[in-house]
Amino acid sequence: MFTKKGIYPEMNWFFLIGLLAPVPVLLLPCKFPNRKWIRLINMPIILAGPTSMPSAKAVHYICWEAVRIFFNFYISSKFKDWWARHNYILSAGLDSGFAFLAILIYFTLQSKDIIGPSWWGLENDDHCPLASCPTAPGVVSKGWPSSLNTWGLENDDHCPLASCPTAPGVVSKGCPVP
Repeated sequence: MFTKKGIYPEMNWFFLIGLLAPVPVLLLPCKFPNRKWIRLINMPIILAGPTSMPSAKAVHYICWEAVRIFFNFYISSKFKDWWARHNYILSAGLDSGFAFLAILIYFTLQSKDIIGPSWWGLENDDHCPLASCPTAPGVVSKGWPSSLNTWGLENDDHCPLASCPTAPGVVSKGCPVP
């Protein structure tokens, strides 16, 4: 899977990145001794930290970062006493509120097959109708091309329909009608 002929050979570069990423952090304090914050950078935590985050859409990460930056930089620098007293309470409140609302939404909506409006952020797939197409060399399945090169995917475009128009009423040759 991770070999040159596998589907994830690029993942092997992260061994080199993980080896080399701490080097600048170790050398920068020597060049800038007055910058005390450089010593606080911990590359193993930065690289391994996201593995404990749940898989989510990009909008979730943006919201998490916005709240984190607001409270841990702005509030902690302007209102240090308030931040020291209430930061853990705020964190527990946000975590428990998220868990409570997830359960509430499941029991009030999803258990009754009310999924919500149809929009791109709701779908839990890669938005490609050929995502279930077998891509391993030599694997042929009825109704699918025998090779990815049949679709002209040499340019790393992982969906052959990516260039198809998605606006209602727009039809292009070789693309399904939306």
